[in-house]
Amino acid sequence: MFAAIPYFALGVYDLQVPGLGSIPIDPWATIVCIGFIVGMEVARARAIKLGLDVRDVVDGVVFVVSMGFLMGHVVTVVAYHPERLRTDGIWSLLRFWEGFSSFGGFLGALVAGWLFFNVIRPRDAMRHADVIGYAFPFAWIFGRLACGVVHDHVGSITTFPLAMRFPEGHWAEGVRHELGLYESEYMVLVSILFYYLGRKDRPPGFFLGLLAVVYSPVRFGFDFLRNTDLAYQDVRYYGLTPAQWGCFVMLGLGLWALSRLDYKNFKPWALDGKPYQAERAAGLPIPEADASEADAEPARDEESA
Repeated sequence: MFAAIPYFALGVYDLQVPGLGSIPIDPWATIVCIGFIVGMEVARARAIKLGLDVRDVVDGVVFVVSMGFLMGHVVTVVAYHPERLRTDGIWSLLRFWEGFSSFGGFLGALVAGWLFFNVIRPRDAMRHADVIGYAFPFAWIFGRLACGVVHDHVGSITTFPLAMRFPEGHWAEGVRHELGLYESEYMVLVSILFYYLGRKDRPPGFFLGLLAVVYSPVRFGFDFLRNTDLAYQDVRYYGLTPAQWGCFVMLGLGLWALSRLDYKNFKPWALDGKPYQAERAAGLPIPEADASEADAEPARDEESA
């Protein structure tokens, strides 16, 4: 006998509303929405601290998340369930609510971030995208918690104390890894790390690169704990899941991003919404454009004067 988390699961709750009847409340969708709100608020708060236009960050988050969900579904169909394309054709791609791949979501978010901040609303793309990257772990806690409470990612049989004991007669009977809960717990640790490192400004791209480096190796390892004995299991290519192949790409991009950080020429912003406050306090020169925006008096019209 050994310790294991007792089985629990959240089902759809039918909310009875007078005059409207029953309204189904889906636990997965509800918790994911909570995660979206948490991530949005964390990104908004950091944007304020860095003196960025909150509208740019909030609109960017909405666009990035939307594209992430769409691409996540496309990758789910193409990489995990190609048989749907053979049976349902293009409709399998259009039913975007039927499954999401996290790495497909990451790919969609990456493309969306570049598109939004370079084409749709040109801004300092890396600076704004890094704010969204900083907020991601806080939101992902709830994203993976949602998977955990509905058991989307049941793993293999184990004797690990933090595994879950699925009851007799359940389709996943036995003590098994609950990978959604594992990843949610890990992202709590990553969020604490990001909060600690985020107490001061960092070169743009720092949190995006760090996120890739701290997430991909752990996710790579977690995927070895996925089940291979149940009807509901992930497809594998040459022994690895599509997400594990994606981990190689993510880790490479993360290391590349961190290696290109320009610490030498980086001018930090004070975390109070005032640009280059650190330079002002130290008596260092301030770029002319920012100095004119923050300190200079309006130019006088000599003729009218």
